[in-house]
Amino acid sequence: MLRKLCLLLGIFFLASMSAHAQGIADKVELFGGYSYMHYDGPGSGSLNGWEVAGHYEFTDWLKGVADFDGHYGSPDGFSNATHTFLFGPEVAFPARISPFAHVLIGGAHNSSGNVSDTSFATAIGFGIDNHLTDFLSWRMIQGDYLVTHLYGRTQNNARISTGIVIHF
Repeated sequence: MLRKLCLLLGIFFLASMSAHAQGIADKVELFGGYSYMHYDGPGSGSLNGWEVAGHYEFTDWLKGVADFDGHYGSPDGFSNATHTFLFGPEVAFPARISPFAHVLIGGAHNSSGNVSDTSFATAIGFGIDNHLTDFLSWRMIQGDYLVTHLYGRTQNNARISTGIVIHF
């Protein structure tokens, strides 16, 4: 899994450098950081993990987002791993302290104990970025209401993230 993540980040980085060289600088962002999720399924409870997202800026206020995460823990004594892959639009207010909101759709995969399932997933969220330099921001907070339908029932999950945003 870590190899796939590193490969994905490497490809995204190289594509971003190529895009920068082609004159679309400051249109691509890469977010990476810590993420906490309260999981509402089998083995429900607190999970810790990571989140990475790529953003492409169509206008000053409209972006396309590709968001991936992984959360892990053993809240009920069973090993639990949940991954999501989500895509969608994001609107942002361009300023030094920049609030944003997004609606994302995609999928989720969960392994709990010795069973696993994959389902459709949606996330509605918001956050605040603090622009530190021309190429670096701190995502002070991002909160998402994340809905999945694993193991034949709906899960209402909460996800909170923080980390660094690099602008290319």
